[in-house]
Amino acid sequence: MDIRNRLKTSVLGSVLALAATGPGFAQVQDVLPSRDDVTLNFETDHFSPYAGRNFPTQVLWGDTHLHTEVSVDAGTMTRMSQENAFRFARGEEVTTTHGLQAKLSRPLDWLVIADHSEMYGLMPQLLGGDPEILSTKQGKAWYDELTSGDADRIFATAMEIVASLSGTEVPIDNPKAVKNAWQAYTALADRYNEPGRFTALIGYEWTSQGGDNIHRNVIFRDGADIANMTVPFSQFDSQNPEDLWAYMADFEDRSGGDVLAIPHNGNLSNGRLFSVSNFDGSPLTAEMAALRKRFEPVIETTQIKGDSEAHPFLSPDDEFADFDTWDKSNLNGTQAKTQDMLQYEYSREAYKTGLLLEEQLGVNPYKVGQIGSTDAHTGMAAVEEDNFFGKHSGVEPEPHRWEHIVIEAPDPEFTIYGWQQASGGYAGVWATENTRAAIFDAFERREVYATTGSRIMLRFFGGWNFAEDDASSRLPADIGYAKGVPMGADLPARTGDGAPNFLIAALKDPYSGNLDRVQVIKGWLNSDGTRGEKVYDVAWSGDRTPGADGKLPSVGNTVDVANATWTNTIGAPELLAYWQDPDFDPDQRAFYYVRVLEIPTPRWTAYEAKRFQVEMTDNVPMTTTERAYSAPIWYTPG
Repeated sequence: MDIRNRLKTSVLGSVLALAATGPGFAQVQDVLPSRDDVTLNFETDHFSPYAGRNFPTQVLWGDTHLHTEVSVDAGTMTRMSQENAFRFARGEEVTTTHGLQAKLSRPLDWLVIADHSEMYGLMPQLLGGDPEILSTKQGKAWYDELTSGDADRIFATAMEIVASLSGTEVPIDNPKAVKNAWQAYTALADRYNEPGRFTALIGYEWTSQGGDNIHRNVIFRDGADIANMTVPFSQFDSQNPEDLWAYMADFEDRSGGDVLAIPHNGNLSNGRLFSVSNFDGSPLTAEMAALRKRFEPVIETTQIKGDSEAHPFLSPDDEFADFDTWDKSNLNGTQAKTQDMLQYEYSREAYKTGLLLEEQLGVNPYKVGQIGSTDAHTGMAAVEEDNFFGKHSGVEPEPHRWEHIVIEAPDPEFTIYGWQQASGGYAGVWATENTRAAIFDAFERREVYATTGSRIMLRFFGGWNFAEDDASSRLPADIGYAKGVPMGADLPARTGDGAPNFLIAALKDPYSGNLDRVQVIKGWLNSDGTRGEKVYDVAWSGDRTPGADGKLPSVGNTVDVANATWTNTIGAPELLAYWQDPDFDPDQRAFYYVRVLEIPTPRWTAYEAKRFQVEMTDNVPMTTTERAYSAPIWYTPG
């Protein structure tokens, strides 16, 4: 169409639109072409490559695991309220418990304040002299001690309150107080929930205490009207996760709402979080595996209490497996770790175990996505290396927090010190919009990924028909969704004789280091029930080539530890790759997930040493390698 005809069509179309609103429309319509005629004069239905998209186009950053003064343990140390936690996550500046000014470099898109369900809301109520709490004998006794003005008595009582969480009997059994605190929180979450701008998801943490960590964060899809149809399920109701799932099923049946649970810190469970047994030690059944699969679509792989992606004992050929490793004991340091426990503690092993259970039971309870979150007990989701406020308010920034105790164990060998805290992590969610429903739905379909604190953008698609040219596209998601499935999904049924192929796109966090490499981690099930794994380097920066051993040389290190800085003169701002499995066996169950590695950057300890002019001991790491872990894509024979 030449320019004269295009102009003519545009004018006629405009006249039609204006005439349709006036009284002479019928007469004008007689002499002008119809709307359909005008439309059909254009060369194409639409020009914009972004028009008509019906897939997730944005990654939304958030935290599923933040504690405030409402949690009993956090409440003995922090004065950060739930409202200030929401304000901080939205990007506002707040004052910390110890009087520091704090603000995120960039706001989060969403947040779950997951305060502990055990005696939910106790500490603010107790310190405020709430009548419901003071009406109980234990509540009155604790209140008198906490308001005595005697520092030693106050500290001893706070420790007694925290210790009470290890029992099976609730010290203050006042359902009305719990209900009041819960409904105050859900109302606050509704008030801070602004669809399109910031999402306040409602949730809490179920804390099955004792040393072996099998905790879960419980998250609701709906608002206060639905969430108020229950109160938080606590360890005083049951320490058995199977009872938690039954409670969740009953809640959904009664309310018509949706709820999910996210387990975390497998590395501190001493072999219990991803086991092949029921809670009572009996063999896992298909029914229980299906219940777990229904309610636990994702797991928290990385956070302040260590990384749970892989372990060097289990993956000796993986040079990056030993990252922020906490592996000496269980959560409270009451039982030493043994090597036979490790296989049931890490995400990669859980994926392999899931393949075996699917073969045996017909259900894979570990077909789950991966996320990161903080587990901060400060009320602040602040885990960037240069903005790290610690596990709890007892270790907020100050010159010697690196050597202070974070978790004290009966055996000093298992005590955790400040420098061992990991500054991580965040959850990336691929969603169609920033709303409760869209984010929750992304969790359920597992289209999520974990980072250790930086905001790496990651796309991962699998299928049978990708080509090398697809990695040159500047719109990889258009091709990815059209020709395959995204992270968290199952590969479509195999067609032909080819091997599965994958499209991967990674983009650096503009505030963090360049990208070193992209890896695909594959796990599979052999015919004899044994399981295998392999790490493939599929894209990397620079002109490096793998050595004779197949290993890619190090990217290098530009960190200036003394000045807590680095240069992005190595690495790449983005890495895109097409990769086809060279070792594919169509008879083997398998999974594939992506790990993205940044170049080395200063660890929070380096920033701290520079700021406070302190010299730390040689065992304290000063650099880190930030990373991202995608949800897997699974292959099932037949």
